[in-house]
Amino acid sequence: MRRLRPNLLLLGAVISMGCLDFHKTGPEDPTPVVPPQLVDVTIEYRQPGLCMAADRCDDNVVFLASWLPTQVNPQGQLSGGFMFLTRVGGFVWQGVAHNVPVNYPPKDDAHVVAIYDPHLRDTPTGGRAAARLKVGREALTVFLDPGTTNEAAFVYVDDNGYGHNPF
Repeated sequence: MRRLRPNLLLLGAVISMGCLDFHKTGPEDPTPVVPPQLVDVTIEYRQPGLCMAADRCDDNVVFLASWLPTQVNPQGQLSGGFMFLTRVGGFVWQGVAHNVPVNYPPKDDAHVVAIYDPHLRDTPTGGRAAARLKVGREALTVFLDPGTTNEAAFVYVDDNGYGHNPF
């Protein structure tokens, strides 16, 4: 019986050491939240020369984007956000969007962008357009619902402020 006691004590010590090691480690830290990198992006829109809404031909062109804060757009609808563009030539409008989240190379969904053009107000699109739009020097070519009041384009933005069409 005497030999059994030291063996039991040794076995108990070995088992309890494993339990203590298990309890010494705490919970893992959560992965740190990395805020998105933000850049400035140049927006350019080429307006058609023919105005279909005679009473609105001198109104500003409005740029709509999913990353902009939610606002009420010029048509009175809740929008993903908008900013007015400035006329820089006969039918060319430009602006700079600040604090655009970088999403290229694609990890998430593309940004959704569009234009409200008063020249097109009386067309089937109700003034909404995505054709003839450049975001970050990239002419956009991938559209959502072209020719409708929901017409929009998709774009990715890299860390230099350049736009990229989805693949």
